[in-house]
Amino acid sequence: MTKTELHELVDALPDESLPAAAILLRRAQDPVIAKLDAAPYDDEELSEEDLQAIRQARGEPGVPWSEAEAELSAG
Repeated sequence: MTKTELHELVDALPDESLPAAAILLRRAQDPVIAKLDAAPYDDEELSEEDLQAIRQARGEPGVPWSEAEAELSAG
């Protein structure tokens, strides 16, 4: 895909598709996000150990943002 081809695709978009296209193009400007977006979906089944760890993590109390921010600022 060349930039010229991409410009042609953008020019052919209907007006109602412009907001969605803008979101995708803005995401593509960040190389890390672009790589994550392009990564294959991990379709590996979760093991019972994985599910147990998820349940345990969800049951733990969260940390208030003010505490996390103070800790990050102190370090």
